[in-house]
Amino acid sequence: MKILYIGILKNTSKPALELCAERDLSSYSRFTRTSVAEFMSLFSKTVAERTKASQRQDIEEQSYTFHAYGRSEGVAGIIISDHEYPALVAHQLLSKILDEFLARYPAKTIEATREGGGLVFPELRGYIEKYQDPAAADSIMRIQKELDETKIVLHKTIESVLERGEKIDSLVAKSDGLSAQSKMFYTQAKKQNSCCSVM
Repeated sequence: MKILYIGILKNTSKPALELCAERDLSSYSRFTRTSVAEFMSLFSKTVAERTKASQRQDIEEQSYTFHAYGRSEGVAGIIISDHEYPALVAHQLLSKILDEFLARYPAKTIEATREGGGLVFPELRGYIEKYQDPAAADSIMRIQKELDETKIVLHKTIESVLERGEKIDSLVAKSDGLSAQSKMFYTQAKKQNSCCSVM
């Protein structure tokens, strides 16, 4: 699970304008990073243009999933991740990022921004690092993971209790057998001893 790109784009005009973006291209070789970054920017602009206000969508392309969220203020947030990254966490992150971005830059500032006049939003670097592990960043996923681990421990405990129960049943049966044999031995010994009594 990996986030490769987080971007905020102005999508009121075509082509969409990338206001700010952050990428994690460490999994690519140095020779392909520029091409991959251009692909991400180009495809993000296309997805942002096609994302309407108040719309959330997930688009799969090759080995990537594009998570998009359009806002009525004329911006769209895009996260590019691999297919395993949970969509719920990606959309929660998009909501959080866009809320913070719009609190810093009102709609008038965004509307006045033109090509080459990107807005600075350094928090994206922190988010792309923090949310690489969705279970650590999202409380619901963290609780789900803890519940799964607890369920595994409970299953193992129940299995061991059942095994102990089978062992106890076996011991009870053996002790019943020993008790019956000892009673038989006692009665036979009594018979044997009764014929050999000394006077």
